[in-house]
Amino acid sequence: MLLNEILGIKYPIVQGAMANIATAEFAAAVSNSGALGIIGTGGWPADVARAAILRCRELTDKPFGVNVMMMNPHTEAIFDVIAELKPALVTTGAGNPGQYIPKLKALGIIVVPIVPTVGLALRMQQAGADMVIIEGTEAGGHVGELTTMALVPQVVDALSIPVIAAGGIADGRGFNAALSLGAIGVQVGTCLLVAEECPVHQNYKDAIINAKDTDTVVTGRSVSAPVRIKKNLMSQKYIKLEKEGADREELEKLTLGSLRKAVFDGDMENGSVMMGQIAGMVKEIKPLAEIFESIIQDAQKQAVVLNSKLEVFK
Repeated sequence: MLLNEILGIKYPIVQGAMANIATAEFAAAVSNSGALGIIGTGGWPADVARAAILRCRELTDKPFGVNVMMMNPHTEAIFDVIAELKPALVTTGAGNPGQYIPKLKALGIIVVPIVPTVGLALRMQQAGADMVIIEGTEAGGHVGELTTMALVPQVVDALSIPVIAAGGIADGRGFNAALSLGAIGVQVGTCLLVAEECPVHQNYKDAIINAKDTDTVVTGRSVSAPVRIKKNLMSQKYIKLEKEGADREELEKLTLGSLRKAVFDGDMENGSVMMGQIAGMVKEIKPLAEIFESIIQDAQKQAVVLNSKLEVFK
């Protein structure tokens, strides 16, 4: 059974909870277009998260989810809001949501942690997660070390709960690959940055469209905080400081407010322009509905091509 059948949506596709981008309006637009929209609460206080969930519910009658960053000091209060308002699904990142899982599940809320290793996936299964999102290092933003192609089948083999694949997926080929690896659906982010409905600055969309395969870099590995972003002046300064042995506090001073610079101000040199390695494949601004439909149509066409190629082995 694929994710869309489980959730009662059109496509087995989840929108990534991109900070400062995954607003109530954007999540609703995604859900209205057939995928699963996700509100990214990031560092929000609980009252802002409440307002966003209520706003999203005004804009769509389709299922949507809420992402909670476990490092947020308002995490407990946000989970209280989620328990009260009961969105269809919760995704989590940057920490262990284990203590909150039983309460959420008792309320009928599907809990889906985002994890980058087999070990963490097993811990989430043991904690009672309904499924997991397995994100490879190809993704934009916060990443792990392992690639999607290598990681997903190992997690699928290790777990008894469903797996959603993320990282490096932007078209039907990536979608089919994820399903072939055992996933029940995919999470996408970078390809949605160029959606007409996406609230990022036009400069950000242009940066994605003009990106090449080698235009991203991972910063922060030296302080165990790896983030994949566009190569620019800020990333160069950051990597230089890392090589000089700068500590986490010094590096965070450089990145303070940098994502907002990129998303809202369109500063492509001093902002943290998060994008995945597949940015080089994304070449056109389209409505969300077209992006999702093209992924599925391409997947269907590619499946026919693959089946014809495999005929030789019969």
